[in-house]
Parts: sequence; C-alpha cells; structure tokens
Amino acid sequence: MSTKDNTAEIDSVCDMLNNMSTADNDDSISRCANCGKEGSDVTNTCNKCMSVKYCNAACKKKHRHKHKKECERRVAELHDEKLFKDPPSQDEDCPICFLRLPHLGSGRVYMSCCGKMICRGCRYVVTKRETDVGLCPLCPFCRSPPPMSDAEMIKRYEKRIDIQNDARASYNMGCDFARGEIGLPQNHAKALKYWHQAAELGDSKSYYNIAMAYYFGRGMEIDRKKAKYYYELAAIGGDADSRHNLGVFEERDGNYHRALKHYMIAVETGDNDSLKIIQQYYMDGRATKEDYAKALRSYQDYLDEIRSDQRDEAAAARDDYKYYESAF
Repeated sequence: MSTKDNTAEIDSVCDMLNNMSTADNDDSISRCANCGKEGSDVTNTCNKCMSVKYCNAACKKKHRHKHKKECERRVAELHDEKLFKDPPSQDEDCPICFLRLPHLGSGRVYMSCCGKMICRGCRYVVTKRETDVGLCPLCPFCRSPPPMSDAEMIKRYEKRIDIQNDARASYNMGCDFARGEIGLPQNHAKALKYWHQAAELGDSKSYYNIAMAYYFGRGMEIDRKKAKYYYELAAIGGDADSRHNLGVFEERDGNYHRALKHYMIAVETGDNDSLKIIQQYYMDGRATKEDYAKALRSYQDYLDEIRSDQRDEAAAARDDYKYYESAF
C-alpha cells in the first residue's frame, strides 16, 4: 500500500472518530419537552417515566397535562419489563447433596444452629442412621444438637437475627408469631415486623406472607391493592406462589394473556398448580399447543433437578416430607 493510500486511510479513520465524537456530544444535549430549549442544563427529568427532561420546574409543571398519557403508558411499560423479567431463583442448592432445593416447603428444613437450608432427604437419612443406633440426631451440616426447648429455639433465632442478619430466621420468627407457635403469643404486628425485616434482607417469601396478610386482613384491614403490590415484589424476587397468585389476579380481571405469562414463569420454579391451569387454558383455547408443551418441559426440567433417591426415601417414609407434586 502506498504512502498516499495510508494517509487517505488515516484521514478516513480520523473523520469517523470525529463523527462518533460529535454524535456522542449530540446525545448528551437534552431538549426541554415543553419549551424546546437545548443545553446541558436541561436536567429536570420526569421522575415517573424518566423519559423526558425539562429546563426547570415551571416547564415541567406546564407540560404535565400534555405528558400525562404518554407518561402513564411508559410507566406501565417499565413496570411490566421489571415484573415479567426472568426472576432470580429462590431455590438454592442443598449444602450436603448439592441438588436444587425443592419449591415445596415440606421438602426442605431450616437448621437454626447453622442457618443452613437442607433438603428433607439429607436430613432424613442422617437422622435415621443415628436414631437406629440409639444416638441423638445431630445437624447433618454442622453436627450441632437440636434445640431442647422452645425457649432455646427462640434464642437461636434471635442470635442469628441479631448477629448474622439471617433472613430465614427473621422469616421463621414472623411465621411463629403469626401462628402463635414455639411458645410465642399470636401477634400479627410482630409477624409483619419480622417479615419486613426478612424481605429487606432478600427473602421474597416474606413479601408473599405480607401480601397474604393484606389479602385476608390478618392484623390489618383487607387491602387487595397492597396485597397485589407485595405479591409483585415477591414474584420479582423469585417466589413462585406469588407469581401464581398474580396470575389469578389477572385472570379474575379477564386479562388471560397476562395471567398466562405469570403461570408460565411460575411453572419454571416448580409450581404445579400453574401447570394445571395452563393445561386448562390450552383446552379452552387461551393457550397454544406450544405454550402447553413449553410448560410441560419446564416442569420436567425442574423435577429432573430436584429428584434423588434420598428424597424419594424420605417422602415414602412420611407424607409431610413430600418434595414435589406429580404433573396431574
């Protein structure tokens, strides 16, 4: 290649870079949606849809009635983007067998000694082995003895909450206050306090319980709007039961397309009831054959991840150790 060709190529690249720089600068210049003023000082953003800017509060207020409809549409879009995004899985792995923990609560158990969530299969096999030879069964993970009284259980929970910020311990304390168990008085206000604390620490099931409290009026007046709000927070966090209930909300309002989207997500995390509804939707013509086939595959994939011989043995020994439901 000649020197002249090299020079021309360099000049071409420089021009391209300059154009890119100019484009970037143009993107950084904002225009007031009301008066059309341009400049870097146009920074007063609509705090709802975040899609338009103004040069000052006066322009923002003046433009509000024109922008309202578009703003509401964009807010709804942003809400749905967040709501229907693939949620994080709440089913971590058992720390002993390293298989995915089941969605059903009867298939897992929380150890108050070490704060680990262990599958019933691992807990059952270890407990049976030790009790068969007359030993007190120890924690399968940390080998600590079980609490010998309700007072000791409460003390363990409080220690894990105060020192470890253990979300599951807070969740359990909330449940025990709600039901008046392990020697605690029934107190819905305290239950909500612990559930809110657990939810802030990342436990989406606590948002589900808060939603249920508002839905049924447990400790407060019934408020279905707040119930749906907390179901949404739980579903975004990965709670399958809340996702299913949102489907029910939408179905009651006649929004079958939105309901189906919720049910499809719930099936991926092991919700058998949602699978049954999708089957009925298919039979009624509200879901396609592809939708139903995808739901079946999703549920089978979930079962393949959680099944084990140990868990089957535990479920066969006790009905309350069941860790999954058959498809139909």
